[in-house]
Amino acid sequence: MRGGTSKGVFFKLTDLPARAQVPGEARDKLLLRVIGSADPYGKQIDGMGAATSSTSKTVILSKSTRPDHDVDYLFGQVAIDKNFVDWSGNCGNLSAAVGPFAISNGLVDKGRIPQNGVAIVRIWQANIQKTIISHVPITNGEVQETGDFELDGVTFPAAEVQLEFMDPAAEEPGAEGAMFPTGNLVDDLYVPGIGTLKATMINAGIPTIFVNAEDIGYTGTELQDAINSDPVALAKFEALRTAGALKMGLIKTPEEAQKRQHTPKIAYVAKPVDYISSSGKAVAAKDVDLLVRAMSMGKLHHAMMGTAAVAIGAAAAIPGTLVNQAAGGGERSAVRFGHPSGTLRVGAEAAQKDGEWVVTKAIMSRSARVLMEGWVRVPGDAF
Repeated sequence: MRGGTSKGVFFKLTDLPARAQVPGEARDKLLLRVIGSADPYGKQIDGMGAATSSTSKTVILSKSTRPDHDVDYLFGQVAIDKNFVDWSGNCGNLSAAVGPFAISNGLVDKGRIPQNGVAIVRIWQANIQKTIISHVPITNGEVQETGDFELDGVTFPAAEVQLEFMDPAAEEPGAEGAMFPTGNLVDDLYVPGIGTLKATMINAGIPTIFVNAEDIGYTGTELQDAINSDPVALAKFEALRTAGALKMGLIKTPEEAQKRQHTPKIAYVAKPVDYISSSGKAVAAKDVDLLVRAMSMGKLHHAMMGTAAVAIGAAAAIPGTLVNQAAGGGERSAVRFGHPSGTLRVGAEAAQKDGEWVVTKAIMSRSARVLMEGWVRVPGDAF
């Protein structure tokens, strides 16, 4: 399925071989073989992946055992050239495909699905232990996929799926569930070999480290090739990510960052300027509040990860963060930001409670579509 600007292989838990229905080595090995990893050639030729972080993804869904939820959603980010599946975070883009899959595969009670209108699917995101509310358009009792909703980074228009990420502050080990694990909206982050930079480190949607573009020698208008073809730049971003992960309490030693590639994310922000997106479309400074570029699995993302968009929306809603400052400061309930493929709008509701900032929900629109369904072949000795 395509969900937002990502693609992934979706499984019903009960369709997996018995030994892969529980977490562990057999499940990881199965999913690695499905996607075609670890591939030293970096192409995933012998699997369903397409050699980018956006297309090296797996999802396992089951009927929810939790009250007031319809489906349990587990996301596995499959490394491309390494032998591991990262279960440490969610995929916000593929979250858009969870509701449609759940409805089409009998995981949502029929009484909750209108003949025509919008079905509300209550999703339990098992990786981060959070609720996502999905609004799925229904026509004649079936999921409607076609429509005129356009999403930069996706070639064709489709039906709009609105997602609400409830209480999105990610509960991470060592972070005590705090949205700002260091207790600060802006920190001085020391990065060995680079120096000390201003950084906003937030747990919302996914743990994310934001720095200013100009502090690391960028403008915020970069496209993928500018970063991904530069080994020095990639090493710099990984050093930034590792330093931030240590400061956020997500890892205890720098070496642990290699086994935790999916989280945290590293992103940089800048004030709006005109630029040309990867599709050749002009993005005008007047049409966005700020520019954001984000790294995913060690490479610049072609658009924006959905979970990072939640972090952007949450940080933008809180006066004083680097994201909020880049957007012009002040209180705001939504921002439109420029990314390599175009623009995206994300909303967030933030308030102070007992002196601490709390984001009750973040809202954004995506679309989703089934690309194919059937059997995926895996050699019997692979897992």
